[in-house]
Amino acid sequence: QVQLVESGGGLVQAGGSLRLSCAASSRTYRMGWFRQAPGKEREFVATTDWGGSTTDYADSVKGRFTIFRDNAKNTVYLQMNSLKPEDTAVYYCAADALRVNRKLPTGYNYWGQGTQVTVSS
Repeated sequence: QVQLVESGGGLVQAGGSLRLSCAASSRTYRMGWFRQAPGKEREFVATTDWGGSTTDYADSVKGRFTIFRDNAKNTVYLQMNSLKPEDTAVYYCAADALRVNRKLPTGYNYWGQGTQVTVSS
C-alpha cells in the first residue's frame, strides 16, 4: 500500500500561480496529477516517471504547468502558472501505473485525498 498526501491548494486570482505537493509513503515509479471539476469526469493533467524520461501533459495545461519530483523525498510537485478560472477543480495525486495507462485514471492504483484549487476571474 502507498499513501499519498497532497497539499498546496487554495484560492488564487486568474494569472496567478500555485504549487501542489504530493508526498508518497514509499517509492513509486510513476506518479501523476488529475483533476475533477463539479459535474465533470476526472481528467488527466500531467504524469512523470522516476527519472523524468516520460513526462506528459494535457493539452489544456501545456506551457503553463510543470510536473517534477524529488525522489529523495518521494514527492511529486505540480507547478501551476498563468492559472485560469477553468483550472478550478479538485486536484488528485496518483501513483503506480503502467506506461501505457499513464493518462488514464483507471490506470493508477493509489490516490490521494485531493486538494481544492479555485481560480477567480
